[in-house]
Amino acid sequence: MQWLNYHHLFYFWTIARAGGVTAASEELGLAQPTLSAQLRSLEEFLGQQLFVRIGRRLELTEAGRTVYRYSNDIFSLGREMLTTLEGGPSDRRQRLRVGVADVLPKMVVTRVLRPLLSGEEDVHLICYEGKPAELLARLASHEIDIVLSDAPAGPEHNVRAFNHDLGTCGVSVFAPKKSARHYRKGFPDSLDGAPFVMPTENTALRRMLDHWFARRQIHPRVLAEFEDSALLKAFTQTTPALFAAPSVIKESIADLYGAVDIGSAEGVRERFFAISLERRVRNPAVMRLVEAAHEKLFYFA
Repeated sequence: MQWLNYHHLFYFWTIARAGGVTAASEELGLAQPTLSAQLRSLEEFLGQQLFVRIGRRLELTEAGRTVYRYSNDIFSLGREMLTTLEGGPSDRRQRLRVGVADVLPKMVVTRVLRPLLSGEEDVHLICYEGKPAELLARLASHEIDIVLSDAPAGPEHNVRAFNHDLGTCGVSVFAPKKSARHYRKGFPDSLDGAPFVMPTENTALRRMLDHWFARRQIHPRVLAEFEDSALLKAFTQTTPALFAAPSVIKESIADLYGAVDIGSAEGVRERFFAISLERRVRNPAVMRLVEAAHEKLFYFA
């Protein structure tokens, strides 16, 4: 029986994690030809090509992604073993590194991720927030496992990723309790000239709202624009302005911000995506996340 050469596996894992042979050679202090030779030895042993060159980049093949997942677990267990032997606590939970697009409503993200912390399988969540393009680049270099976004990954991102639809929901307009009755009467025409706080123009929700207002010939008075949805809602607590948000979190918005749902933006539906490097999701935690979103969060939206 042949045994796997774990030095070769470690070099492969470092190349995949670092994003290329050059970066890995700098990290390990080894010459690039040495690393390339070790990688070829591993590929010959496995009988599989692990990387494919696209332009100046190395990307993992399907087999490479499988080997990377296993090697990630192997070296995580190795670190855990050393920690345990040194008297530290062991942690056998699956780690899921999630990139969250900064334009997503935080309450939606919380509800998407919550099922992972309430099931039988223990999951250690590690969340990063950032611009979608930055997160997709980190996904491509395997720094994170999945990206949550309000828009699918397209060819403009130059990343070979796959979009998994979490679901859609309607969009509601919210107003302070004191003015809710006024704006609810004659909705949505009552929004013409109304003070509004809007998402920035680079968000999917803003583009849909602009189209909806134009179609209805409504011209709100935009007081401010925010890319961060949580900051947008917090701003409305001190300003008598209206704003739009996914209908699926309207109860949470009422509880946290004291804003009232005065009507739905007919025809406006916000979509949410989980983006991964896998065409078919195999990660158990991600599978649970997608299934829970379909069955519980957006099912009745």
